[in-house]
Amino acid sequence: MKNNKEISMITAKAVKSSYEIGEIIRLHREKANLTQLELARLSEVGKTVIFDIEKGKSTVKLETLLKVFNSLNISVILNSPIIDNLGRSK
Repeated sequence: MKNNKEISMITAKAVKSSYEIGEIIRLHREKANLTQLELARLSEVGKTVIFDIEKGKSTVKLETLLKVFNSLNISVILNSPIIDNLGRSK
C-alpha cells in the first residue's frame, strides 16, 4: 500500500450525500492501490460493504463506515454552530 499521508492532505470537503462519501472512499482506495477486497480485509468488513459504500448506498452502518475511514487514514471532522459555541457560552 502507498503512503497514505499524501492522500490525507486533500482539502476538507463538506459532504452532503452518501454518494459523495462513496466517491471519496473510492478515490482514496484507488490512490492507495487497493482493490475493494483488499480494503475490505484491511477494514475487517465484507467486500460487498465496500461496493455498497462506493455506490452510495445509505444503509451502511456508521461503525462500519468509520472502520473504512480509519483504514484509509481519513479523518471525520464535525462542524456545527452548536459545537463551535460550546466553549464560548461559559
